[in-house]
Amino acid sequence: MNQTNKYWLQSFGRFLRDKFNLDEDKAIQSEVVENISRGVEFRGTNLWVLIFATFVASLGLNVNSAAVIIGAMLISPLMGPIMGIGLSLGINNFELMKRSLRNFGFMIAVSIITSTVYFVVSPLSTAQSELLARTMPTTYDVLIAFFGGLAGMVAQSRKDRTSTVIPGVAIATALMPPLCTAGFGLATGQFNYFIGAFYLFFINTVFIAIATYVIVRFLKYDKKVFLDKQREKRVRQSMIAIVIITLVPSVILGYRIVQRTVFEANADRYVSSVFKFRNTQIIDYNKIYKDTSGHSVIDLLVIGEPLSQDVIENVRAQMPSYGLMKTRLYVRHADGSNRLDLNTLQKGYAEIIAEKNRQISDLSHRLSGYVADTLAYDDLAREAGTVVEYIGSLSLANVVEYNVKGNPTDTLLMCMVKPLEGQEVDTARLSRWLSVRMKSKKVVIYKQ
Repeated sequence: MNQTNKYWLQSFGRFLRDKFNLDEDKAIQSEVVENISRGVEFRGTNLWVLIFATFVASLGLNVNSAAVIIGAMLISPLMGPIMGIGLSLGINNFELMKRSLRNFGFMIAVSIITSTVYFVVSPLSTAQSELLARTMPTTYDVLIAFFGGLAGMVAQSRKDRTSTVIPGVAIATALMPPLCTAGFGLATGQFNYFIGAFYLFFINTVFIAIATYVIVRFLKYDKKVFLDKQREKRVRQSMIAIVIITLVPSVILGYRIVQRTVFEANADRYVSSVFKFRNTQIIDYNKIYKDTSGHSVIDLLVIGEPLSQDVIENVRAQMPSYGLMKTRLYVRHADGSNRLDLNTLQKGYAEIIAEKNRQISDLSHRLSGYVADTLAYDDLAREAGTVVEYIGSLSLANVVEYNVKGNPTDTLLMCMVKPLEGQEVDTARLSRWLSVRMKSKKVVIYKQ
């Protein structure tokens, strides 16, 4: 490498180091530790805010309002103990870890009890889409928790903590909704909701703590030094044990989440690509990752022309090319030996009818703005002849005006008037009268 290339490479390296440098506005370590330690404690203000935020989030889940749920995530103080766990690992502070874990457990108990009480007394017990979204974690939840935790700890380590980063992390990592969903599961006796939601919360928690630890070590915070080496050894062993007990299950669960996400993506791609038959349509589709037999399952309910066994075997043979090696395919027809699932059809038809009714209601509302005066047109014509001279006949219509892009821009009253032979109609007077009589701001007169 010649000297010129070496110089430019070194300059580029210095440029990158300068841009990615975190030391410029870094707060001192003691200040960061003190700030996070304060957020670990749940008493007084923090405790009441947690309870109120839990009620707000439960209300948002109950009425299916994303805006309310976001508000609850903004005001909830859940990040404190989780970041305390990550920080304590990074600086070898066993006392902070014990306080963080104790308050973390207390925080979970308070949140779940509060949400359970709310859902027990709430008259609404149907699981809406916002609730259902918190019962099954995905790979994206893991990634969001990890990168959100990185952003949160970087923001906490700055001198100026007034930025929007920490509120944004609270929204992105979504810790409060899963806890409230777990309370819903307990209140309604649906323990699969409780397990799924708590599973999501646990995964988010672990990866936020891991991200916090990564940033702490990246910033090279000083570790706590023990004068008693035996005690230091016991503390280190205890912390390692806690990390292993927490991390190993989360890694296993995270791996399974990734595997399930990959399976579901492959299954969707397989079904959309392979099942394209002119006279056969899929009306219901389920994908189950690794059932009790150890095999994943794709279950299709089709309607229309029955698929022959040869065709089904052919589409089964294509499964390995879509990454579905250990997957069983079941194709059920809506006739013959496999009767149509009436509940599925009724649910589908009910959704279609509800959507059609909504469209009809919307169109009726819009149409009401285009309907002319309810007065009989013959009476209206006689009135016009009295107000304006020399009218032989007239036609009226409310019309919609469109721009060249095909979008409606305005409504107007259009009048086609035919004067008596050899006479002229005062169109200006007719326009003023129609504007008042028909309560229309825009009147267009055409003479025939």
